[in-house]
Amino acid sequence: MDLAPYIEHTALAAETGPAEIEQLCGEAAEHNFVAVCVNPYFVAQASAQLSSSPTRVVSVVGFPLGACSFASTAREAADAIDAGADEIDMVVPIGLALAAEFGEVGRCIEAVRTATRGSQLKVILETGYFDEIEISTLSSLAVNAGADYLKTSTGFGPRGATVRDVELLVSYCADRAKVKAAGGIRTAEVARSLVEAGATRLGTSKGVHLVTQTDQPAAD
Repeated sequence: MDLAPYIEHTALAAETGPAEIEQLCGEAAEHNFVAVCVNPYFVAQASAQLSSSPTRVVSVVGFPLGACSFASTAREAADAIDAGADEIDMVVPIGLALAAEFGEVGRCIEAVRTATRGSQLKVILETGYFDEIEISTLSSLAVNAGADYLKTSTGFGPRGATVRDVELLVSYCADRAKVKAAGGIRTAEVARSLVEAGATRLGTSKGVHLVTQTDQPAAD
């Protein structure tokens, strides 16, 4: 299986700087990854570097806690698009979801959906915090609000993506949205299992390793 068309080559760590973004974009173009995923500050740099490449630019908002005001999250999304982002990955308000304030969660997703003005929107559910019933509820909220993708994790939460997560999200999408798996994807074997479960995007900082190495885990 060629994993490159699934990979969103990702650099979201606190220590990421311009040099790391330049390297990320160069690697993504070289290996024909579908996208890079960067923090909002680096969208303009990534967009400029990839302007002649089919590789898309993804940015994250409300990241990684989902604890910003709805207005600021929506504004962050609009600003990222203005800077050149093709797609937005938003974190649900995790604390509100854990408190079963699902109406407020839906309102936040709707605000960001409006702000993205038709660009691709992925809603990060941070599945490690929730049981299957809660994941079902959050999935329905996201899809009903117009999400293009359900995404498993930020990579900063209690755990990363699992095959079971992907299977659940695929079943909850009911063909109305796609699924992005992210967090803890460190071997090609794991990546393939997530794709086979139904993921159409893989968010990982180990993209080069996945397409060039064996099934040994990537080094930190």
